[in-house]
Amino acid sequence: MIKPSWLAKRTSLNYQTDFTRKALADTHVSTVCREARCPNMGECFSNRVATFMILGDACSRTCGFCAVEKSRKLPPPDATEPERVAEASSILGLSHVVVTSVTRDDLEDGGAFHFARTIKAIRSSLPSASVEVLTPDFGGNVLAIDTVTDAGPDVYNHNVETVPELYATVRPKADFSCSTGLLEHVKKRAPFVVTKSGIMLGLGETLEQVTEVMRRLVDVGCDVFTAGQYLRPKLANLPVTEYVRPEVFDMIKELGETIGFKKVFAGPYVRSSYHAGEVFVEGLRKRET
Repeated sequence: MIKPSWLAKRTSLNYQTDFTRKALADTHVSTVCREARCPNMGECFSNRVATFMILGDACSRTCGFCAVEKSRKLPPPDATEPERVAEASSILGLSHVVVTSVTRDDLEDGGAFHFARTIKAIRSSLPSASVEVLTPDFGGNVLAIDTVTDAGPDVYNHNVETVPELYATVRPKADFSCSTGLLEHVKKRAPFVVTKSGIMLGLGETLEQVTEVMRRLVDVGCDVFTAGQYLRPKLANLPVTEYVRPEVFDMIKELGETIGFKKVFAGPYVRSSYHAGEVFVEGLRKRET
């Protein structure tokens, strides 16, 4: 399927791009930008922005949309990683740090303690920075979710990724109710933490199904919603079924804010961590209230 004109994206690389790459290389940290082949990587790197990926560079799940490597045999968490992520954040001068991970179903807590250590290390290194986590579902393990929540992130993001009707092919080891339950639990345990979720469009969903997803997320107290175009990262991944027109994303943004989200980011190149700091500059910052 040929990409339409509205998906043309140009990025002007500059010395900041090299600075970002060197900072990441020197601290030996992984980013979802590279591992997931994010189309916004050049733009973000040129602005000294990156989304860190912890707990290794291979995943225990086999989601059909994701470019991250899969493996059944995964190493234990690297005890030095939290401090290295904090060091990279400091070198880049980040004011909003986003940390995600591979899914680690092989670990008893899914890597939750490692997330908590990373949050605390960033707080120690950059006390004025806000911290956003984008976690897996931890298999619904409430103690694991609490471990991350109690570490005090400013934003707790967990993506539902697509509509429930497509989970069997897009996200076969996940459960929609488990994901919404995670977001609901976080909001109840820490009401002042911004909760966030998002989906990809172009996998065969209908607008009615997307609307129902938004309603269910609002019902569990989700504050921020993101919607972007799915772009096939590798031939082994699921094909794109539709390139959604920009005006449809505009409609979703308006509809989502009408339904009750505090903020909706929707557009072809929107990703869950793309311009993530905007949730604070546009009135959603909670830590100071």
